[in-house]
Amino acid sequence: MTSRERMNTALEHREPDRVPTDLGSTFVTGIHQVAYKNLLEYLGEGDRELLPSIEPVQQLANPHQDILERLGVDTDGFMRYGITRTIGPEVWEDDQYYMFRDNWGLGWRMPKDGGLYYDIFLHPLEGKSADEIKSYKWPDPLEGIDLEALEQAAKHLYEETDRALILGGFGSGILETVIRLQGDAQGLLNLAAEPELTGWLLDRVTDLKIEFIEAVLPRVGQYCQIFYLGDDYGHQNSPAMSPQMFRSLIVPRLKRHNEAVKRIAPHMKIFHHSDGDVYPLLPDLIECGVDILNPVQVSAAEMGDTARLKREFGDVLTFWGGIDTQEVLPHGTPEQVKEETRRRIEDLAPGGGYVLNTVHNIQADVPPENIMAIFEARDEYGWY
Repeated sequence: MTSRERMNTALEHREPDRVPTDLGSTFVTGIHQVAYKNLLEYLGEGDRELLPSIEPVQQLANPHQDILERLGVDTDGFMRYGITRTIGPEVWEDDQYYMFRDNWGLGWRMPKDGGLYYDIFLHPLEGKSADEIKSYKWPDPLEGIDLEALEQAAKHLYEETDRALILGGFGSGILETVIRLQGDAQGLLNLAAEPELTGWLLDRVTDLKIEFIEAVLPRVGQYCQIFYLGDDYGHQNSPAMSPQMFRSLIVPRLKRHNEAVKRIAPHMKIFHHSDGDVYPLLPDLIECGVDILNPVQVSAAEMGDTARLKREFGDVLTFWGGIDTQEVLPHGTPEQVKEETRRRIEDLAPGGGYVLNTVHNIQADVPPENIMAIFEARDEYGWY
């Protein structure tokens, strides 16, 4: 099978020749530049020059195409080809930090000494009144995007490669953006204290994301198989909110967003990323049109029993991820990583509906031997 055939078969909940594999196609399935550099050295390619980061906030590497082929990766993402995150438009530094302000007005900084990624430190709507929030200048979701060039890139990738193509939306998650703009304390408090204002903000962000969808998908949707979005609804030990609050605040906006995708490109599968324990929310996510659940954070409560997840939801959800990045991948031995990979394949792959990937991005401290152990285990256990 080609990579695209392999992925399409798995997404239709049928068994391909082997488990499809992702690395680097989204902002949540990638590899830190430090880990990638170490992997190149391990593979005897240490003299390679790194390509520009495809996501500078998280310092994600842009893996070389021949390395992806060598590893048997079946995916490619449009963040390589014009839809990505960049530093700016306002950039500055001091003695301690590199800093920038993005198009949402959020301020980000990374320590000069040992910094591995940027964190938010400026929240433009923090402490603002409802009137000030509603008069805020919102970003243009199409700024800097050449639709004609993007369409040509999509056509080229579809015709000249056999990988499954993944398109991401505008900005971060709907809820995540609303909280970031206000700051965690105010944003989270307003979920309960100011539900009307929170609803207005959620609608405003959803509108911007749909504006992007309605402009981009008619140009490139025919060439893509998967639409990626992410929003974090889970903590380590529970969902981030009650199911009742989730249904009131999130479900209507998420459903409206996903319906816009399906209206224009009904063939595309909707990939939704959420860390943490989202087990109690899975029926609602399915109702919202989610086809693919990522990352299956197996270290979070109620997410570790991947056999149960497959048994209860595997007929409608494709599971994408599942290889523990919290403990096993950075701290385990290659043998333990292989056993972790074997277990997740055994639990999640039968009948199709599983894509092999780590739980979120591979971080800087992961040894290259452990990264390779995933692919070695796939080659041993991942064939149908």
